[in-house]
Amino acid sequence: MCQLLGMNCNTPTDIGFSFTGFRNRGGLTDHHEDGFGIAFFEKSESGRIGLRQFHDNKPSYLSPVADLVNNYPIKAMNVIAHIRKATTGEKSNLANLHPFVREVWGEQWVFAHNGQMSQSFIARTARLCANGNAEHYSPVGATDSELAFCYLLNRLKTTFKTRPTDEALFAFLTAQCRYLSANGLFNCLISNGNWQLAYAGSLLFYLTRKAPFGEAELSDGEMSVNFSELTTNKDKVTIITTIPLTNNEKWQQIAVDECVVFQNGDVIFKDTPSKKTYLTIDEGLAIARAVGASV
Repeated sequence: MCQLLGMNCNTPTDIGFSFTGFRNRGGLTDHHEDGFGIAFFEKSESGRIGLRQFHDNKPSYLSPVADLVNNYPIKAMNVIAHIRKATTGEKSNLANLHPFVREVWGEQWVFAHNGQMSQSFIARTARLCANGNAEHYSPVGATDSELAFCYLLNRLKTTFKTRPTDEALFAFLTAQCRYLSANGLFNCLISNGNWQLAYAGSLLFYLTRKAPFGEAELSDGEMSVNFSELTTNKDKVTIITTIPLTNNEKWQQIAVDECVVFQNGDVIFKDTPSKKTYLTIDEGLAIARAVGASV
């Protein structure tokens, strides 16, 4: 199964430490070798949000583009990254690399997914797009992930003619994510640069670093950082990932079918099923194998 990495914070922050461990899973400590992508939302002095993106179809652990990301300390409020193990769509095609981006109500929305949509969902949704019935969005590449993103946005634009309140928007996105999860294995991150949504169909974890800051040690590399030396007492940074990136911090698992939205490093919306279910990492990987997702 592909892997996800997200960051949401209250001040522009460099994701370099987390990305260092994450990129190693793209062929060094794990076998997600079919490329990677990363998107940074950056806010200008005037307050407008812009997007910076990098993709490479080489394994992330030895990609020169990933080297650039590590050596260029981009400070952003929201980041979404993805390392790919291909299941649908050719491996070398850059059009098949997450994160995917679409314009929604004058905003750039970034989406990344791991899992595997069902063949019936893929056939049904692809047929609608091929017939020109997709009202707003169609995929560029050939992945089930981009198809799911287009499905979600088409439902959004069909349901709301103008931008709804955040409360209505998050409730709608939660319902759609649960529908997609019922039609395959679906974990995702979505951001518009102001907030970041995390939905767990199986495995997703997060942690929030805030004062008093301490030391963090990567699980996928010999590197540690004492964040108390790099931060202020006002800083708050939330990291979201498929499998925890550090071995000495307490990560919070998102329950199966739970949707959490972060803004400025805080949880601003949460929709949790009445019966909470948490999978072990081994159980989550077993589910991925059962539906045909690469793990």
